[in-house]
Amino acid sequence: MANKKVYFGTDGIRGKVGDKVINPEFMLRLGWAVGQVLAEEAVCEGGPRLILIGKDTRISGYMFESALQAGLISAGVDVGLLGPMPTPAIAYLTRTFQARAGIVISASHNPYFDNGVKFFNSMGGKLDDQLELAIERKLEESLTTVQSLGKARRINDAPGRYIEFCKGTLPIGFSLAGMKLVIDCANGATYHVAPSIFRELGADVVVMADQPDGLNINKECGSTHPTRLQARVIEERAGLGIAFDGDGDRVLMVDHKGELVDGDELLYIIAAFYKTLRGDCSGVVGTQMSNLGLELALGELNIPMVRAKVGDRYVIEAMSKNNWNIGGESSGHIICREVSTTGDGIVSALQVLRALVENGQSLHRAKQSMRKMPQTMINVRIKERVDIHSFQSVQAAVNSAEEQMGRKGRVLLRPSGTEPLIRVMVEGEDQILVREIAQSLADVVEKAVA
Repeated sequence: MANKKVYFGTDGIRGKVGDKVINPEFMLRLGWAVGQVLAEEAVCEGGPRLILIGKDTRISGYMFESALQAGLISAGVDVGLLGPMPTPAIAYLTRTFQARAGIVISASHNPYFDNGVKFFNSMGGKLDDQLELAIERKLEESLTTVQSLGKARRINDAPGRYIEFCKGTLPIGFSLAGMKLVIDCANGATYHVAPSIFRELGADVVVMADQPDGLNINKECGSTHPTRLQARVIEERAGLGIAFDGDGDRVLMVDHKGELVDGDELLYIIAAFYKTLRGDCSGVVGTQMSNLGLELALGELNIPMVRAKVGDRYVIEAMSKNNWNIGGESSGHIICREVSTTGDGIVSALQVLRALVENGQSLHRAKQSMRKMPQTMINVRIKERVDIHSFQSVQAAVNSAEEQMGRKGRVLLRPSGTEPLIRVMVEGEDQILVREIAQSLADVVEKAVA
């Protein structure tokens, strides 16, 4: 176990509620283990022993909040309870409270019956691998006799602090007056802060999916299901629509024509704005899944782009390595590092809106300079994790597809970091050919893993 993480994935620990780790008993042990490791760090460094806990709106969050809280307190750690808050808000508050760590109880864009836990360090970034390994080693120990107890308190002004932070990422006097927006909160963690932020900036705001009941998070709404938002934007004759996911770290948009604008296009709009009006976009980090059209459009502006593995931690690592401030994924997980340490749907939306206002452009017009290549992705469900490239039939099919596409396209097979899926992605100039090849590859993968 010292050399390989067992519980932690690319974005914390996630699964179906009731499975071997997403249950109250494990969360109690996890809280104790995290408290033990981070309390030891605090003693060594003479730092704070406070850990913040926030969550999204899914019904199981209350149960896991109590279990984690009990485990942390039994390890002698003080706990600050934030309640339902967007994931990036918890990163921000961890920094401002100078806490030892922040814990998010969320399964992001997944349905309500999934849940998980992810962590931020004292600077609002991801925990490093060594800390995660230390926590996993501590999980294998039994809960020891309690030597000291921590205390818990509710932090009631957390929403107000985060609202002011988001508005503070814009220039003084910036206004959305005269702009009509439709906001889809995914019945998730942004439901009580996002509408206030855009209204306080002067926009006329129509709100959707802002009535969470613990079961409807991400259900036919939000960035994973934007169809209703697209229709509502047209119905309301709004300037644009904004869709967040359940924990608020992703954003997609809809233009006034009802056309979806994905993370690649939003990333391009922000980067182009930074380059043309500010002259300080040194480069952009995308992922293996980023559309080739993004790379080509950035190239026309002389903005270099590199591709990281899928997952925000890999995007952030590449941004740090290159000392670049912008990166993200086509899913809408965008990091604007000069104003936030992690992907923040609200902050990213505000950066796009700033670009539109200062350029005097509509969202529809702003995206025109980037021409997306046809891209098809098919998810193949698997029973257990496998090295998909170890199957000769799959590798032969990939080689054949790449030969058929030539330089006019690309093929990518990768396992999901959060779900039992193999993602089959094909991209190229010919949409019909792209779909045919993607389906053919998916059929080969499905047969191989059956």
